[in-house]
Amino acid sequence: MTKILTPTAEHDVALGAVDRAQRDGLWMSPADAEKVTGWTLKPEGMCRAEACVPLPAAAVGTNEVDVAAFWKKLGGPVIASEKRDVWALGAPADERNAALEGLEAPDFTLPDVNGVPRSLSQLRGKKVFVATWASW
Repeated sequence: MTKILTPTAEHDVALGAVDRAQRDGLWMSPADAEKVTGWTLKPEGMCRAEACVPLPAAAVGTNEVDVAAFWKKLGGPVIASEKRDVWALGAPADERNAALEGLEAPDFTLPDVNGVPRSLSQLRGKKVFVATWASW
């Protein structure tokens, strides 16, 4: 079994040992590719709802698709273990950035170096670097 880690789940997919050792890419059946990525292989490429991403001919074989090539085409990072038995498909940068934009730290108040109480909410809209430390 090959373990595939995505931003939202972990999947076990049966890939041939020969495929892992002798081929570039992450080749799997269209059904497994859909299970792992949420995208369906169609003649026009990998599709989800109305969106389709065309794939180069080299990324599609007889009843198989190179998920690593597809994921890179989406702009997502792909990495494999040395044995190629564990793969990680990371979220594309625009997805990660969009998730970070919506995050807001909870408000708190602490004294500054002069002992004056400062609240994080006073600094909203400004870049803030918060360094923390704990003794344990």
